[in-house]
Amino acid sequence: MKAQHIMHTSIREFLPGLTAAIVVGGFFAGCLALDARPLKDSVGLQLYSVRAQLGKDVPGTLAEVQGWGVKYVELAGTYGLSPADFKAQLDAHGLVALSGHFGFEQWAADPEAVLTQADTLGLKYVGCAWIPHEGAFDEATCRKAIEVFNRAGAAAAKHHMKFFYHTHGYEFQPFGDGTLFDLLVQGTDPKTVKFEMDIFWIAHAGQDPVQLLAKYPKRFELMHLKDMRKETPTGLLTGSSDVRNDATLGEGKLDLPAILKEGRKIKVKWYFIEDESPTSESQIPVSLKYLDDFKD
Repeated sequence: MKAQHIMHTSIREFLPGLTAAIVVGGFFAGCLALDARPLKDSVGLQLYSVRAQLGKDVPGTLAEVQGWGVKYVELAGTYGLSPADFKAQLDAHGLVALSGHFGFEQWAADPEAVLTQADTLGLKYVGCAWIPHEGAFDEATCRKAIEVFNRAGAAAAKHHMKFFYHTHGYEFQPFGDGTLFDLLVQGTDPKTVKFEMDIFWIAHAGQDPVQLLAKYPKRFELMHLKDMRKETPTGLLTGSSDVRNDATLGEGKLDLPAILKEGRKIKVKWYFIEDESPTSESQIPVSLKYLDDFKD
């Protein structure tokens, strides 16, 4: 009886640890499975790419997007519909909204209101794509953004979402031994504030997307993929460029194989094609084919 009692006690002590190991192991296995997917299974479309079409016909445009073979999308507004009605349209066309951009002023004023919309839309990532500023981006504006982003990140985490900031190029003003982008990264909580690299804007600012990914491998979870026409000037900190400078993936001057290789190496989770050009409808299917054919 004594031996039997010892055995039962040992099992009771062992089972919680075994259960925890199974749960943790399953979580990491899920993460590994996500990271091990073919690139094409991690690709979506930023719907801002078809903003003009959505402004006229939401169901028809989403049907076109679905017809391209797109499953995952990132949002930048709901084009006159309520979040619930836009979500219903996405569902009707087999599209899953993973991520969304919301205005800086919205995050600063009422993060919970933003997150209520994001909950309705079923988003996993919620972010900001522009920090308002006049003239050159400066330290004071950057530090204000750090405060807003840290509050937004903490609020998003309570809703089981991840907050992110989408790079736009103007953040690379020199500061100390680096840039204001370094200050922005280092001043925000790495647990709750992530980043979305827009490779066009990084290159537009004269920066190297590959080097930046390698410098902050734990912060970039999302990426915007857009190529740059070969005649486009770079080294500018304006965050502004003629939308006709957006090129079909693989036809511009960005080193996409190197960028994608580094993105895969640091385990970027999701890649969204964004094509702001007036010819996006003809370019997007070609860009999707480029990513379908990409070999890790």
